[in-house]
Amino acid sequence: MLPVVLSATFVQLLNVTVAQVATPAIQAGLGAGPGAVQLVLAGYTLTYACLLIPAARLGDRYGYRRLFVAGTVVFTAGSVAGACAPDAASLITARLVQGSGSGLVAPQVLSLIQTATPAARRPRALGSYGATMALASLAGPLIGGLVLRADLFGLGWRPVMLLTVPVTLASLAGATALPRTRGADGLRVDKLGALLVTVGAGALVLPLALGREAGWPWWTWAGFAVAVAALAHFVRGLPHRPDPLIHPAVLRDRSARRGTLLVFAFNTGVPSFTYLLFLHLQSAVGYSALSAALTSAPFAAAAVGGSRAAPALTRRYGPTVLTVASLVLAGMCLALAPLVGSAAGRQAALPVLAAGGAAFGAFTASVFTLVLAEVRGPAAGSVSGLLPTAQQLGGSIGVTAAGLAYYAPAADADTAFRHAMLYQVAAFTITALISLGLRHRSGTEPLHGHSSHSGRARM
Repeated sequence: MLPVVLSATFVQLLNVTVAQVATPAIQAGLGAGPGAVQLVLAGYTLTYACLLIPAARLGDRYGYRRLFVAGTVVFTAGSVAGACAPDAASLITARLVQGSGSGLVAPQVLSLIQTATPAARRPRALGSYGATMALASLAGPLIGGLVLRADLFGLGWRPVMLLTVPVTLASLAGATALPRTRGADGLRVDKLGALLVTVGAGALVLPLALGREAGWPWWTWAGFAVAVAALAHFVRGLPHRPDPLIHPAVLRDRSARRGTLLVFAFNTGVPSFTYLLFLHLQSAVGYSALSAALTSAPFAAAAVGGSRAAPALTRRYGPTVLTVASLVLAGMCLALAPLVGSAAGRQAALPVLAAGGAAFGAFTASVFTLVLAEVRGPAAGSVSGLLPTAQQLGGSIGVTAAGLAYYAPAADADTAFRHAMLYQVAAFTITALISLGLRHRSGTEPLHGHSSHSGRARM
């Protein structure tokens, strides 16, 4: 089962970073303007983030495997449509479809791991889940750069959109190995809640993705106002709905709140770091996409090592792993700031990147195990939808904030990079402080169930 669900996780996150590398080629190939290119990137994140919480509830209602297969089919269709897109509008539509498929799949992965994996093996499975996310996020630029450099069949950027298709087809073929789950027949999906959370997430993500490039026009601020109103109404109504999308116990459970905030804070720093590094190496230093990816290779390689060591470290040190990893990442950003301005400095930065990569791998491979071990009772089920949502929203906010720091008035590009690294230091330091509130439970095993209405696995 695990290889099937982890392969789906891999392509969902690979699809984010690989598209970032391909944007210059897409812009040239389709004659797209900067706004259209931003929508190509933002469209995927938009529908992905909007559907995560409703999709978790749909999995409870109709079964996790059924939603996993449906989402994978939608994602694959969007990938093929994107590769065949004749113009920017068609590509944006295809990216929206891809994001919808990922949004349907992501909560089912955590739910299947929690319900179908024996308790003794669950921490290792969750560690593999985190390690897969780390690897996918960092492999995208390297794989995308290689494919663009190869210019397969003279198709330019289009093969980049097809990279995930063989993996998704393999996931569909392997889906028969997933346990069947019986949806809760009496469970209703809260349609008003689904509408509120979808509108709220969309009204938050879209202005964050497009606002800086557009100069923060009035509609971005109107979007933020709509997001606050919709999400506030959603939260206020949770205790009063018969079948809420999120169990009201989440609002009372200190561990659930802190764990979700921890994942959110960490993700305000991680996607933005890779975004800043590649942006600076390509726009200021003049590296190609492939050269920039190779420069970051020590970070990616060490992340694999850190994720492999994470289960043993978590068993021995508990949440201290998260605190130390966050501080190492903050130290990496401080050290990188003065190094990237010269060729000799960039060589010296390689071991610094390796140390940060190991910390990144250890954090991502540990955090889900530790957070889910903290959450007890009915709040545990809702966390499967909340944690991926916190990832996506944190990443969107982080990339926007990092971009603002980088593009703020500065004497030169190296000074701009130092400003942006200070933002990164703040993000990882805040993450370390939040992690101090997690308690060390021996064994760190998350709960079996998904929610009070969870489907039951038939093995």
